Amino acid sequence: MSPQAGWILRDEVLPRLRNAVPRAVKQVGAEDADELVQDATCMAAQMMHRNELNGKQVTPGNVSYYTIQHLKSGRRANGSSSVDVMANGTQLNGSARLDSLSMVVSENESGEEIFELEDIISNDHEDPATIAARTMDWQTLMASLTRIELLVIEFLSAGKTLRDVARKVRVSDSTMQNHRRKIAAKILEYMGADVLQQIAQLPHWRINLEAERQSVLGRHERRAMA
Repeated sequence: MSPQAGWILRDEVLPRLRNAVPRAVKQVGAEDADELVQDATCMAAQMMHRNELNGKQVTPGNVSYYTIQHLKSGRRANGSSSVDVMANGTQLNGSARLDSLSMVVSENESGEEIFELEDIISNDHEDPATIAARTMDWQTLMASLTRIELLVIEFLSAGKTLRDVARKVRVSDSTMQNHRRKIAAKILEYMGADVLQQIAQLPHWRINLEAERQSVLGRHERRAMA
């Protein structure tokens, strides 16, 4: 974009957008007027740049008008999909709807306890497919262990010690330590060195949910401070 086009965008197009966008364009989801003006400015700049490359002359009024029409139809600076469930166009045409995580979905008879949408979908458990896959891996691993190694896992899972296992099979404590090291080596070889990290990690869908929640919270805080 040439410097002259930049001045026109700043001095003639942007004031029109700031005045018209908050009143003419419907906000979708967590959008606010400032974000829509930013989108409109980016789209107007792209439009002016394309016209400049093609040698076309357009007035600031035309640029502002068609930019606002694009916004009203659901287009944004980052895309114009009407198929993606999260897209603005999809929500504007009624194919999808976004609800707040703080929306009340039910309450008890006395009204003293309410349940919000985030209470229903919030779940710290792993995805069932992940649990099933890990169970299958564990069963395969258990099938490869000796009788004493199986006893070690059984006793430790029940809160007992290696000494209890040693007494059960009548071997020394040092022998049981060797069996424990063999089990650890087999687990690392079969499951991988990062197995403990994978178990402790939050499900990806939960990480995405928390990130979106923090983003929305930050927007509300910025509005309150403005």
